[in-house]
Amino acid sequence: MADRAADLAITLRVIGIGPGGPRQITLEAVDAIAATDVFFLLDKGSRVAQLTDARQDLLDRYARAGHRVVTVVDPPRDRNPDDYRAEVLRWHTARVDALEAAIGEHLRDGGSGAFLVWGDPALYDSTLRLTGQLAARIGPGLTVEVIPGVTSPSALTAAHGIVAHDVGEPVLITTGRRLAETPPGADRNQIVMLDSHLAFTETAAPDDQVYWGANLGTPEQVLISGRVGDVADEITRVRVELRERTGWVMDVYLLRRAR
Repeated sequence: MADRAADLAITLRVIGIGPGGPRQITLEAVDAIAATDVFFLLDKGSRVAQLTDARQDLLDRYARAGHRVVTVVDPPRDRNPDDYRAEVLRWHTARVDALEAAIGEHLRDGGSGAFLVWGDPALYDSTLRLTGQLAARIGPGLTVEVIPGVTSPSALTAAHGIVAHDVGEPVLITTGRRLAETPPGADRNQIVMLDSHLAFTETAAPDDQVYWGANLGTPEQVLISGRVGDVADEITRVRVELRERTGWVMDVYLLRRAR
């Protein structure tokens, strides 16, 4: 079926759906969902079933009658590899293989498919890399459309009612894995994503300020802010409790160095 995809004229939409709240979705995304025939969901197992339910809620609200949902089993991934980049590239290739087969099987000539992406597709998400590989394989018959979404950093600062920086200051967006590598002078305002280990608890000074948020825009949203020395233990505890209660945590934080 994968070979058949190369013979199709199809549209793939990569639709940003925001950090989790069904109202944190743009009108452009609503229109894109309503225009799509088939939605491809990568199944990551029962641990994140609530995330799948949240996507389904958006489809129930905005997708047109007769749309279809195709679940593709997400290939396994080593979360602690010796070579992180090589493992991610291998995993992406396995994903593309599975998605190409699904497209060939489920999309008709002239049809459209979509991926619903948390937050914004351009910020710490791999879907556009996957569609880039799909485009290289399928060829000119594939058109990729990208619809931006509300990012978790913007949802975080809005939820806390703060500006991400002082007047004229820069903001660095990084990951927990790279937080310790931030050079002096670039670390005044850091928005940190993909940090399941809460790296700031080891790298930040007690007087630094942290603004943390988890499961933003959902009924399980949690916000904590304050001096690192005062709230780090609370954030660590609440994160564990939230994961145990809901089965998932998507969190982000702003770390502001003390002057």
